[in-house]
Amino acid sequence: MLQIELWKRVLIWLTCAVGLWLALPNAFYTRVELHNDAAQAIENGLTTPETAADLSLWPDWLPSSLVNLGLDLRGGAHLLAEVKVDDVYASRMEALWPEVRDALRPERDTVGTIRKMPSDPTELRVAISNPDGMSRAITVVRGLSRPVTSATGVGAQDLDVSSDGDQIIVTLSDAEKMASDDRTVRQALEIVRRRIDEVGTREPTIQRQGADRILIQVPGIGSASELKDIIGTTAQLTFNPVVSRGTDANASAGVGNKVVPALDQEGLYYTIEAAPVVTGEELTDAQPSFDQNGRPAVNFTFNAHGGRKFGDYTRDNIGSPFAIVLDDEVISAPVIQAHIAGGSGIITGDFTIEESTNLAVLLRAGALPAELEFLEERTIGPELGQDSIDAGKLATIVAFVAVLVFMALSYGLFGLFANVALIINIVMIFGLLSLIGATLTLPGIAGIVLTVGMAVDANVLIFERIREELKTARGPSRAIELGYEKALSAILDANITTFITAVILFAMGSGPVRGFAITLGLGILTSVFTAIYVTRLLIVMWFERRRPKTIEV
Repeated sequence: MLQIELWKRVLIWLTCAVGLWLALPNAFYTRVELHNDAAQAIENGLTTPETAADLSLWPDWLPSSLVNLGLDLRGGAHLLAEVKVDDVYASRMEALWPEVRDALRPERDTVGTIRKMPSDPTELRVAISNPDGMSRAITVVRGLSRPVTSATGVGAQDLDVSSDGDQIIVTLSDAEKMASDDRTVRQALEIVRRRIDEVGTREPTIQRQGADRILIQVPGIGSASELKDIIGTTAQLTFNPVVSRGTDANASAGVGNKVVPALDQEGLYYTIEAAPVVTGEELTDAQPSFDQNGRPAVNFTFNAHGGRKFGDYTRDNIGSPFAIVLDDEVISAPVIQAHIAGGSGIITGDFTIEESTNLAVLLRAGALPAELEFLEERTIGPELGQDSIDAGKLATIVAFVAVLVFMALSYGLFGLFANVALIINIVMIFGLLSLIGATLTLPGIAGIVLTVGMAVDANVLIFERIREELKTARGPSRAIELGYEKALSAILDANITTFITAVILFAMGSGPVRGFAITLGLGILTSVFTAIYVTRLLIVMWFERRRPKTIEV
């Protein structure tokens, strides 16, 4: 008998209703987007009359998840950056000098005096006055090396130590360089992601390309230069002892020191020790605030290790100036007045409120481990994005209308049932995209258009099978039932193989390919549901009401 139990009917219509409920916000995209932005701003403590007005544009009891528009639909910025991994080698060698110096000091009776020599940035050269103690010096310095922390560097050490006359030469081993390159790119990738997330952009695409490149695409941002301002600042914060200050930018700094300019005072230069006492990597938090005079500042907090070093240094150097250096510029050089315990402090300077807020964001997100060189940058304007949306809409509408007309002309009333199911199918796709927060791109629209054709294909298989059964079956009821039963295997086979293809595209692809795979995969699920269950329920409801003796498909 051609019948469907009541609980199945309720479940089918409930599923369709949930899809419509989830897709509803996309019909009022601008209003819901303003509502969501206002809700986020209020959550961050920025309550204004404008945000309150925007919040009221959409009821809180309705769903507010939207299908995010990709870069090609919304407009935005595209950057391809190369991570300068060699910078990390130089930083490692610079930070290694105090350790080598402290390790060799107890051996002065054997190695003599110790001094750092000028060298390539990627190596450390240390001269000893007693060459007879070279073998002992090399043994001591090799004791500072550690195992390489990577799967490819198992059993290797991170330092190579050799000698050249009276000089010890320390470099990173090849295994450590490979591991360091991978760590550096991964760290840069995560910090770029955190910085972009801090400013509230929607659904950015941030992914690694090749060994040392990062692809960054951010929809909705004004220009590529604006995006570079967010992520291009290295924000390397260090706290360095001050040796002297003056007005000569070319003054001799001496080995182990460097000359850096003052950020707010033109013509003033500080000579500081190159090896910092504490770095921004040991920061755990940074928040915009105000100093005791009401001027914008930044409060910071170190982790336990950094707080201990910071406290010990301030305890031992009361009365000495201490430079706070950001990207090789001294932003403040206060004199240490007292022991600063607890691992927290404040950065003051000639900041505006916006500058202190941005500095806090950069410090909180973390310092980029190396400089980024931007190899490619593009700005896609909102107008181009709107053109893409219009073109995508036109393609979808043309395909949709053509399919509706074809089905109505080819299969009559049954074709109209298929058309209703097709409309429900499209609504459910947008509902699922909204639910998972997916990003819709032009390839994603292509996936939806392809789904329209595939959804109809399932109905065509069913209706053609019903036509064949009408020639041999006892009546229309049995023909419809057999048509659905015998077409089911062909429908499942076709859609399962296509779904496997979508999964492979998602797993192996990236960017737009993944967008296509997501819409295609979700479209397959919804089209199978609507073809097998929704159209059948519509036909059964019609059949129960009319009880026709014969039917034409």
